Amino acid sequence: MDNIPASSSGGDRKVIERNRRSQMRALCSQLSSLVPRQSSAEVISLSDQLGEATTYIKKLQIKLEKMQERKLSLMGINNEPNFSGNLSNNDGGMIMGSKSPKVEIHQMGSALEVCVITGLDCQFIFNEFVRILHEEQADVVNASYSVVQDTVFHTIHCQIGECGNRAERISERLKRFAYGSGAF
Repeated sequence: MDNIPASSSGGDRKVIERNRRSQMRALCSQLSSLVPRQSSAEVISLSDQLGEATTYIKKLQIKLEKMQERKLSLMGINNEPNFSGNLSNNDGGMIMGSKSPKVEIHQMGSALEVCVITGLDCQFIFNEFVRILHEEQADVVNASYSVVQDTVFHTIHCQIGECGNRAERISERLKRFAYGSGAF
């Protein structure tokens, strides 16, 4: 029926199996090289290497979750809803229940200075303002912030070119984001 001799078929299986084992050794070696070791002098078995890798990955996973929780707490976002039942007003505006930001925008020729005063729980506004400026094709020249007690002072300097209503459009977008639609 088959034109392949039985001995040839067995030889192919051996080669396939040898290649599979070789590939597994290479992958295990690569995995082992990514996991920090307690003592690099002793040789450990493959099952111990896999166990170490599993433990290491679980520790990293726990560390990542803790860091994500810390990031959310620093941003002022809790996993629990606030008094209004929402984490945000869903229209691009500020987080409810946080200290209201104050936004001042000054145009000086083709330069724009954006000053934002927020509480510690609204520092994400700085990132969003830079993103909006980038979308509006403004060149951010300098961006900085200072923290005094529970207040953060953000300052962004950018070049907007000589386009007439561009500063107004940028100002409107930034204020709409900070205060919500129709709030200014």
